[in-house]
Amino acid sequence: MPTDDSLFVRHPGNPILSRESWPYPVNSVFNAGVTLLADGDTLLLCRVEDRRGLSHLCAARSANGIDGWRIDPHPTLMANPREYPEEIWGIEDPRITYVPELEQYAVAYTSYARGGPGVSLALTKDFKSFERYGVIMPPEDKDAALLPRRIGGFWALIHRPVTTLGAHMWISYSPDLQHWGSHKVMLEARRGGWWDANKIGLCSPPIETTKGWLTIYHGVRHTASGSIYRLGLALFDLDNPHICLQRGNSWMFSPEAPYERGGDVNDVVFPCGQTIGADGDTIHLYYGAGDSCMAMATGSVRTLLSWLDFNSSARDGIDS
Repeated sequence: MPTDDSLFVRHPGNPILSRESWPYPVNSVFNAGVTLLADGDTLLLCRVEDRRGLSHLCAARSANGIDGWRIDPHPTLMANPREYPEEIWGIEDPRITYVPELEQYAVAYTSYARGGPGVSLALTKDFKSFERYGVIMPPEDKDAALLPRRIGGFWALIHRPVTTLGAHMWISYSPDLQHWGSHKVMLEARRGGWWDANKIGLCSPPIETTKGWLTIYHGVRHTASGSIYRLGLALFDLDNPHICLQRGNSWMFSPEAPYERGGDVNDVVFPCGQTIGADGDTIHLYYGAGDSCMAMATGSVRTLLSWLDFNSSARDGIDS
């Protein structure tokens, strides 16, 4: 049986990107969307916070996904509050999904304005030009990613609205990526003393496996000294992804290294993307550490699925 400590192994060169890596002055680099490009390069679309405290997105490319990063000399995607007023305080935390039907990458990101965080969407073929769709989920909502294929003829978006019900993970459907409905709760934050009580959210886009959509999510534990962001696992039905098949009882990755325990925000590990190796099993998980830098850890799809078999709760995954 795989143990919690064996699920992901941190790269010894962590952090792999920080503000010192950047070609222009910034405060911090974290929470990057991730994809493998057609030429084999790994692309990180990093959230970059400037010295005003506002964020934009900037791309870094690497042949091996670890070092030798080629960083865009200027912001790749800036907030555009003149045309998109929902971006007046910046754009944050992208998740990238390659959509074969569209032959494009879908970038779901958080747009931040006076009303709070909302979910915005943009499509791109080359991470140089972007077709913006604007806000597709109004505030307060974030932690969103598009599934790579239609479900029952409709596009599916996982997101995390804050409602009177709490801060839970939802899924919504659309015929055109602009008009969304059929909203369903897919995973609830637990209650009481659990590590993922009160507030959860999607991390990187789900991984499609033969058993279901393997999903890494974050849970926030509020303590006397602040919040701790840890990672958990859940598995959802392939054809009905609002149905949770398995949910891990314990967290499987937690802030431990110095660059995770300290930073602009202490005790945070927060992935927004991963790549899957040529073997179809190896996961390279890229995560923001301490809201200050980017790090990487390596795991296995098969091992994560096996861990869920031994560490999952009841089918609905909700414990009072």
